[in-house]
Amino acid sequence: MSEKAAVKAIMVYLQGLEGCFAWKEHGGMYGTTGLPDIICCYKGRFIGLEVKKPGGKLTKLQEITLRDIERAGGVAAKVSSLKEVIELLNALRGGGL
Repeated sequence: MSEKAAVKAIMVYLQGLEGCFAWKEHGGMYGTTGLPDIICCYKGRFIGLEVKKPGGKLTKLQEITLRDIERAGGVAAKVSSLKEVIELLNALRGGGL
């Protein structure tokens, strides 16, 4: 599955979840470099998702940004599929989400 197809599948899923507000961050001249591809607030938790093809690597700036989100109390992850996102959200629900 391509990165673009994975992002689309993840967005459709997140936008259908009760208590979830999600958007696709578009890079470009006016964007902030290093921000995750998908940003969402799910039941009060800030989540940043960097979508990569399986085996894809984060840039140094992406690594720093994901780490900064976690340091601020948010959830940040590199994901390659909708399945990984569902697993992440299920793990968060188990932790009281």
